[in-house]
Amino acid sequence: MERAAPLGVFDSGLGGLTVVRALRERLPSESIVYLGDNARVPYGTRSRETVIRYALGCARELEQRGVKGIVVACNTVSSVALEVLRAELDLPITGVILPGARAATNAAGEAPIGVLGTLGTISSGAYTRAVASFSSRSEVLGQPAPLLVALAEEGWTEGEVPRLVVRRYLSAFFGPEEIPGLPRASKVGCVVLGCTHFPLFRELIESELYEIGGRGIPVVDSAAETALDVEAVLEARGLATTGRERGELTLLVTDMPKSFESVATRFLGEQVPGVEQVDLRSA
Repeated sequence: MERAAPLGVFDSGLGGLTVVRALRERLPSESIVYLGDNARVPYGTRSRETVIRYALGCARELEQRGVKGIVVACNTVSSVALEVLRAELDLPITGVILPGARAATNAAGEAPIGVLGTLGTISSGAYTRAVASFSSRSEVLGQPAPLLVALAEEGWTEGEVPRLVVRRYLSAFFGPEEIPGLPRASKVGCVVLGCTHFPLFRELIESELYEIGGRGIPVVDSAAETALDVEAVLEARGLATTGRERGELTLLVTDMPKSFESVATRFLGEQVPGVEQVDLRSA
């Protein structure tokens, strides 16, 4: 396997582009092939068997394109399919849950950890298991936040509507309002962005946490933590690129490439090079 080979990243749709963004900020010389399986989104409502089948199809498509490692930029796949992928493919596989759980355990100390995620991720208990692998005493409080996914894809990441939605979800991490207008007691020591769409709301979430609780509460971005893990894996295996030029970015989708291209710039924070459609129907 060559150092100059690209990294493969896949997700069920757009959200994994925030992981790509974090990777390109942390590892700017690495080339990346991203696959968004938007023809079959969302994965979170599918059975475990179906998610594994879809994940294998995406991973094999990337493997055929000569990637040197795969980043699973999907919380649902990371929660149910990582070990199957590692058994089936002779490539380093990195998920997004363990890196975030590790950072959250360090940030929260003895306090409980709050997790914002999709219903599928929260109900799977994946973060609870991941946190328990680092600390047997840390409690996890999960809060599904499905509306944030739709708002992110519509580009509604600022303004009164997303602020009210964020406040509603974050209220689950605080005690009751004893006196109107005064800060509420926090139930958590940090909040994990447990969905790849949610880094787009990071500043808003940090602001609302302060407004509700009257103090700053650490926010853990799983995308950024995953980029750190990928960097460590590449260095440990001698796979980090030695080039100094900006790595190339290839975007693949399974449906509606034009629609994907129109919103990808917002997730990536840079202009996209064009989007290619691939067919995974046999997967």
